Amino acid sequence: MPSSPSRRALVTGGTATALTAPLLLSGAARAAEPPGRGAPSGAVPGADVAAARKWRMLRGRKVGVVSNPTGVLRDTRHIVDSMAAQELDVVGVFGPEHGFRGSAQAGESEPEFKDPRTGLTVYDAYGADAAKMAELFTKAGADTIVFDIQDVGVRFYTYIWTMYQAMVGARDVGARFVVLDRPNPLGRRADGPMMTEEFASGVGLKPILQQHGMTVGELARYFNGELLPDEPPVRKTRKPGHSPEQREGAGHGRVELEVVRAEGLAPDDLAQDHGLPWVPPSPNMPTPDTATVYAGTGYFEGTNLSEGRGTTSPFALVGAPYLDHRYSDRLNALDLPGVRFREAYFVPTFSKHKDKTCAGVQLHLTDPHRYRPVLTAVAMLAEARAYDGFAWREDANTEHPFWIDKLSGSPRLRTMLDEGHDAHQCASAWKTETRAFDHTRRRYFLYG
Repeated sequence: MPSSPSRRALVTGGTATALTAPLLLSGAARAAEPPGRGAPSGAVPGADVAAARKWRMLRGRKVGVVSNPTGVLRDTRHIVDSMAAQELDVVGVFGPEHGFRGSAQAGESEPEFKDPRTGLTVYDAYGADAAKMAELFTKAGADTIVFDIQDVGVRFYTYIWTMYQAMVGARDVGARFVVLDRPNPLGRRADGPMMTEEFASGVGLKPILQQHGMTVGELARYFNGELLPDEPPVRKTRKPGHSPEQREGAGHGRVELEVVRAEGLAPDDLAQDHGLPWVPPSPNMPTPDTATVYAGTGYFEGTNLSEGRGTTSPFALVGAPYLDHRYSDRLNALDLPGVRFREAYFVPTFSKHKDKTCAGVQLHLTDPHRYRPVLTAVAMLAEARAYDGFAWREDANTEHPFWIDKLSGSPRLRTMLDEGHDAHQCASAWKTETRAFDHTRRRYFLYG
């Protein structure tokens, strides 16, 4: 945990300056627990820390909230409901992919609607770039944007790019940006290949590692220090009264950023270590273990294998009609850390191989702290390529025709696997960029 007890600390490293507001847990945080439940154990998310202080950092502000069903307190109330109960001036809610209430499937969103519980307008922000975000914030009349979504620690999970676009949009309308921090299901480890500019897309907008190893609050600080200064403005004018001189930290392309830290969180902790309620961030992310394996098995979206969509264990079940029992035997023989592979057969009810029997494996985590999702998935890809039916999924983009290249950030992984390299050889190819990213990200850590 950070040693500084100050309410507001200015952190500078290289050319980067980021703003954070650590709030210390007190008896008030325990009061946020439902009656009879007792004192909270383990980490206390930033949302609960802020709610225990009756959202005082938002008093007198016109608040816009970027969130989804994961933005809950420990008692499972949504933060928007908590804010409304405290009579904050919430002027709008902005829903990402899957929507604010989480009713939409992958690649879909909820259209603009009035929330029946609070009467607030919920805007559709899925796929919105920074200019659109700025437009939505202006339409709602927000001067402070609150972000609270459970991240899963992976570059190709779209919520972090919703946050990035919202940060740029907030910067360019002169709004303050507040992140309510939560633990990362993958912990501190940084791993995997770096995104390259040429292959930037909605599943990897900017150059970060596949497994970034930061909480969403730390990642916001990284964005603010490393990436926003190079991001051109999306509008030429700012709201009156929000000049750079008045907005500390926002005078050189940055947004005024405040991170409400999770209390009781150690650097290497996983989200599942703390007994916090797990709300699926998306329909195919039902458990913390799903999030852990998804960091690697998300790669199978770039192949003709089923990644388990249409089953009760998405991303933990992987298979295809052309695989057989030898696939699990070969994977278990590799003795990969923290995981065993069970021979499995399943019939997806939708998505790839719908209504067809697939042979494959189910991943069982034996030690989530030792498990290496990217290395494991690359080993799984290498073994799957031994089967004649294997194929890379083609993308509609004729210039970059393979979806796997968007997921991995470049053609390198696909090319190395096609040339017969094994998982460890592939992993060696990104060691240098992993070390460089790790060196840079450390200046933005909030824990440890």
